[in-house]
Amino acid sequence: MSCILNIETSTNVCSVALSENGACIFHQEDHDGPNHGEKLGTFVDEALSFADSHAIPVDAVAVSSGPGSYTGLRIGTSMAKGICYGFGIKLLAVPTLELLCVPVLLHHAELEPNALLVPMIDARRMEVYAQVFDRALKTVRPIQADVVDENTYKEYLDRAPVYFFGNGAEKCMDTINHPNAHLIKGIEPLAKNMMPLAEKRMATEQYEDVAYFVPMYLKDFVAKKAKPLL
Repeated sequence: MSCILNIETSTNVCSVALSENGACIFHQEDHDGPNHGEKLGTFVDEALSFADSHAIPVDAVAVSSGPGSYTGLRIGTSMAKGICYGFGIKLLAVPTLELLCVPVLLHHAELEPNALLVPMIDARRMEVYAQVFDRALKTVRPIQADVVDENTYKEYLDRAPVYFFGNGAEKCMDTINHPNAHLIKGIEPLAKNMMPLAEKRMATEQYEDVAYFVPMYLKDFVAKKAKPLL
């Protein structure tokens, strides 16, 4: 049995969820942000109080690791690491773009068997952070900072249906303009959708070093001088 506290702060949405053996037993969300500094501590306190009142020990904290808002990721990571230190529990990192795929795979049965998934995080103007997955969540193309034009994803669009989603996707559809390009609206990274990814990482002991962990945004993108997301 395992209980994981899930924290997601990579976009304007602030959310926290508590999962026990893969089932969501508590969650809180704020969609009026960015209010991470104001809301996250309250949500986490409520989640931990819920676990304590039901005599459920928390075994690990999962936090979204980016890409995403610099401020949001910093706040979420700081909170997650503080809880891990205070309770002496493990830290798990869930990539934001992989997380975005979870509700698409769970709730969109119309996806073709050969469909490709392209989650996008907005990076201002026509720039996005994006990754290409197949339906098994295997990486077809790793994360890149893309300047989107009509040819950016052409090699994938020419061979299969491609589904774009996330807060960077809608602004790109007129530019992409390909018969194989499909937009799925309303997909946000939420803590309650982190559960299958966090459980998998816990089962395979993919723990992070609490002392040295930094979000993917800082580790990978700042080194490449990518434009910061506020």
